[in-house]
Amino acid sequence: MTGTPAVHLAGVGYSYPDGRRALHGIDLTVAAGERVAVLGPNGAGKTTLMLHLNGVLTPTEGTVAIGGRTIGRDTLRDVRRAVGLVFQDPDDQLFMPTVAQDVAFGPANFGVRPPELDERVQEALAAVDMTEHADRDTAHLSGGQRRRVALATVLSCRPEVLVLDEPSANLDPVARRELAEVLTRLDATLLLVTHDLPYAAQLCTRAVILDGGRIVADGPIDEILTDDTLLAAHRLELPWGFSVPQRRG
Repeated sequence: MTGTPAVHLAGVGYSYPDGRRALHGIDLTVAAGERVAVLGPNGAGKTTLMLHLNGVLTPTEGTVAIGGRTIGRDTLRDVRRAVGLVFQDPDDQLFMPTVAQDVAFGPANFGVRPPELDERVQEALAAVDMTEHADRDTAHLSGGQRRRVALATVLSCRPEVLVLDEPSANLDPVARRELAEVLTRLDATLLLVTHDLPYAAQLCTRAVILDGGRIVADGPIDEILTDDTLLAAHRLELPWGFSVPQRRG
């Protein structure tokens, strides 16, 4: 791997205030432009890991660096601008009266002002195919539309790294496809935190399996997802009849 990694975790451990150990010595490097699926069963530590990537949580030990910037008090604002987290529940990110106001909130908070702010809102809504809904109340949108607007609220900050937590959860097949089409077009480094293996196979080229707060596998996603013994050992399973696409190159 050449150049400065987009994401670099070295020896990251984390314990919750009650003493429960959630992460154990995580070493992970993600190159700029790479698309990595972070897989694992419920309770594996996936969301805890995700929250370390923009400083929502601070490691008990080890370091997290984004684009060469180690997360700390002096770099936290820049890192939060560089890493966009898209949560599983859009309600965690949508709270303004209209779609456009929600999408403008993040960059405005970072000091962006018109006319650049308006340009960013238009750019982000176009990226998620929601331009025509700019003036609507998000409460009146479908689940898939709300998920795409939540993504737009992050894209308007022009992040270097996108981290999505279970983006396909509770979406119907059409909404899943529409979101996948949007994500496929994006240029940012992508970390997809999920237990939806087919969605991961569709969007990512590399997979990391997290279990018990430890990385237990890391490799090309087609190799990971065709290792039935590995998947079974970590309570992961492909749907019956699903064939993992083989990638070239």
